[in-house]
Amino acid sequence: MLSVRDRRDRPPEEGVVAELQGFAVDKAFFTSHKGILLETELDFLRCVSAIIIFLVVSFAAVTSRDGAAIAAFVFGIILVSVFAYDAFKIYRTEMAPGAIQGDQQ
Repeated sequence: MLSVRDRRDRPPEEGVVAELQGFAVDKAFFTSHKGILLETELDFLRCVSAIIIFLVVSFAAVTSRDGAAIAAFVFGIILVSVFAYDAFKIYRTEMAPGAIQGDQQ
C-alpha cells in the first residue's frame, strides 16, 4: 500500500503536467497585438465600471442628507471625474489613435 509520502516523492504523471501547462501565463500573447488590445479594453472597462459604481454610491450616500454623506458625495463626484478623464485618455491614445491622426491631416 502506498503512503502519502510515497506519492509525494514520485514525479507527476505526464497527463497532470500537460493539464497544468494550460494555466501558465503566456508572455508571447500579452506582447502580441491581441494581448495589448485586450489589456487596453480591460483597462477601459475598469474605468467605466468605476464611474458607474462611484456614481451609484455617491447618489445613494447623499440621500441621507448628513454632513458626512454630502462629503462622500463630493468625494465620489471628484473620483468619477478622475476616472472619466482616465477613460477619455485611454480611448484617445490606445483605442482610437487612427481617428485622431486622420483629423489632424
